[in-house]
Amino acid sequence: MSRLGLERLKRLLKEEEGIRLEFKEARKALPRNLFETICAMLNRDGGDIILGADDNGNIIGVEQSEIENMVTNLVNLSNNPQKLDPPFILFPQTYEIEEKWLIHIQVPASSQIHKTANTVFNRSNDGDFKVIQPQQIAEIYNHKTTHYTEGIIYPALRFEDFKADLFPKIKNLIRSYNYNHPWLALNDQQMLEKAGLWKRDLKSAQEGYTLAAALLLGKDEVIQQILPYYKIDALVRIKDIYRYDDREYIQTNLIEAYEQLMTFVGKHLPDKFYLEGDQRVSLRNKIFREVVANLIVHREYMNAYPCTFIIYADRVEAENANNPHGEGQIDPKRFAPFPKNPAIVKFFMQLGRVDELGSGVLNVNRFIKEYAGSDTPQFIEGNVFKTIIPIAKDKIEGAIEGAIEGAIEGAIEGATQPVKEKLALLLKAIAENEGKKVPDYAAVTKIPVSSVERYIKQLKDANLINFSDRSTLLGGYYLTNEMKQKMKETTQDTS
Repeated sequence: MSRLGLERLKRLLKEEEGIRLEFKEARKALPRNLFETICAMLNRDGGDIILGADDNGNIIGVEQSEIENMVTNLVNLSNNPQKLDPPFILFPQTYEIEEKWLIHIQVPASSQIHKTANTVFNRSNDGDFKVIQPQQIAEIYNHKTTHYTEGIIYPALRFEDFKADLFPKIKNLIRSYNYNHPWLALNDQQMLEKAGLWKRDLKSAQEGYTLAAALLLGKDEVIQQILPYYKIDALVRIKDIYRYDDREYIQTNLIEAYEQLMTFVGKHLPDKFYLEGDQRVSLRNKIFREVVANLIVHREYMNAYPCTFIIYADRVEAENANNPHGEGQIDPKRFAPFPKNPAIVKFFMQLGRVDELGSGVLNVNRFIKEYAGSDTPQFIEGNVFKTIIPIAKDKIEGAIEGAIEGAIEGAIEGATQPVKEKLALLLKAIAENEGKKVPDYAAVTKIPVSSVERYIKQLKDANLINFSDRSTLLGGYYLTNEMKQKMKETTQDTS
């Protein structure tokens, strides 16, 4: 149960039903008209559906014994083209309030037109209504075509234009996030169709893969043919504020662009570990996975305005072209999340790189004080979306941890984020107390011995540690000279 999600749900229950909010009673089963509302919200501006409340937001509750079946049915039906065409997998969340259970369904706006029971529905303040006239369907289509450029069809784009080695990586990420995900049973082409990356234009009769497909999976040369100006320019401006201390010029698909930008973050930004419950986590990753994901999934890619990510001594500033749904600084307590690229957002959600809509702003505000001693991140909406994240200065310990995290990001490929965090925790323990053995590091890190043995092998293969018997009879583990040099350079840069 997400604390932030629970707070937002409580705020929604105090509001009145409207074009982006619907309450439905559902004690033991999904309401019969649920998919009419889902379809209507997908076709309009998205919204929130709360099961277990009456029309006034009074909590009625869902039978706890039926929740699991209802959630499973909802996920399966949203992936079934006979129920929702084209499919759009939803991720309902369950919450307990006043000893009663509710199901919260967050429905994004979609860049496609959806049908249920072979009928198109749209949304108004009065509820859901059927769209029968071809002219009305065309109006929905025209709105989406002009607003969601990610859905532009490229008929000449072929499956062979996608990077083949991305598909195993994608399925591994999906599996680690949800081992029962329905996409795992599909072949690669079927998965792209289910993801809404292939579509048929109801107006022009064109069909094919979309701009979103090219951006997510395309070979570098294919993306450059479609969008010659596409790039993410990552810079460090700490010593040389007019040019740069370091630069990463990213011009690849969005899956790998995310990884490259997170590696850049790990290389240059300090970290602080802290306990979330009984789990030790990386605050830097908590914050900047949201910033990086938002930078990628909400960018207006048909606009040539350069996308930048700049690290200064006291802050990080990110800018990207935007199709605004408002103006000015976002208030985390009042804003209504709105996806700029629904298909790209949806794909990143399946990979576990984006949580529910709006989680980025909320999570950054939640963790920033622990990370930087400040609670004033800024998210500024306009034709250019600007994000400003304060960072703590002169944190030598954090910089060393940053070097450790950066080394792991740069040297160990294919590991999930939780595994990378465990590797970082183990490498830090070795750095702080070299020459010990597996049981010693297992006791310090609280990681099981079998897992420590596996992680040590990965660290050795990446040339970050080695085994030596120079100080004890039976030997122990030490940082390699290369790893020590990285930490030394980081400390010098910070001091």
